[in-house]
Amino acid sequence: MPFAGPDIVVIALVALVILVLFAGIKTVPQGFRYTIERFGRYTRTLEPGLNLIVPFIERIGSKLNVMEQVLDVPTQEVITKDNASVSADAVAFYQILNAAQAAYQVADLQNAILNLTMTNIRSVMGSMDLDELLSNREVINDRLLRVVDEAVGPWGIKVTRVEIKDIQPPKDLVDAMGRQMKAEREKRALVLEAEGFRNAQILRAEGAKQSAILQAEGQREAAYREAEARERLAEAEAKATHMVSEAIAAGDLNAINYFVAQKYTEAMSAIGTAPNSKIVLMPMEASSLIGSLGGIGAIAREVFGEQTSAPKPRPVAPPAAPARATPVVNPFAPEREN
Repeated sequence: MPFAGPDIVVIALVALVILVLFAGIKTVPQGFRYTIERFGRYTRTLEPGLNLIVPFIERIGSKLNVMEQVLDVPTQEVITKDNASVSADAVAFYQILNAAQAAYQVADLQNAILNLTMTNIRSVMGSMDLDELLSNREVINDRLLRVVDEAVGPWGIKVTRVEIKDIQPPKDLVDAMGRQMKAEREKRALVLEAEGFRNAQILRAEGAKQSAILQAEGQREAAYREAEARERLAEAEAKATHMVSEAIAAGDLNAINYFVAQKYTEAMSAIGTAPNSKIVLMPMEASSLIGSLGGIGAIAREVFGEQTSAPKPRPVAPPAAPARATPVVNPFAPEREN
């Protein structure tokens, strides 16, 4: 059945309404923000989900990714404080916090962040010496993060991290640093070896000192005990001599005979053990020795003049045979060669 004129108009109006509705419905994915412009002027920001706008009056201005993003900073030449040329590259992490500021405060956001990071890398690294530059990467990263984050704050951007990836000094400088490191290690090795030798010498000296002290103490103790022994021996000998002297003073002939016989025996022992004696000729008859002792006793009685009781008369002994020279061979002397 053919459509009449009013029917066509109604169908056209329905189709127009449907098109207007579809034009006004906007779906924003998670992690993105859309800015809305009305006649070219920013009005609001669409959040993730289903949103409605006024068709033909409002339109989407910018679609911004608000997730944390990575920006690779290319390699660049840096002159350090001590005029050393090094190559350095880095990586920066940033996140959009305010979509309107990021969209309308700066043009070409990533290029702006990249150039800002590169210039600050040259500024921060150029204020440091080469040794400090190679050994203090954390300090460089902290300074870069603070400076860059402060600079991009008006753009609605938050720089979460700036990391120096690699620092490459010139090859000749690397070789010089290698030689320097080798020299430092050899120096430390020599120092440690010298310290070990010194400690060993000190320990040896301490050991020798303790040994000498102990040896001296031992010798002192031995000398003390030897002196004590000689003192005791001298006391005993003095006591014996005193007792013999008292006995002699009392007129005891046996004490005189004992004293003389002891000295005579000691003299004979000394003569017999002399290293230069070969043959000794001397009277060795027992009767002669007894007679000698008797004669010494008679002399002692005359000297002290003791009035003792008259001894019983002894039978007169026959005259002793003349003393014969008897050869005495020293058993301790070496035999004479024939």
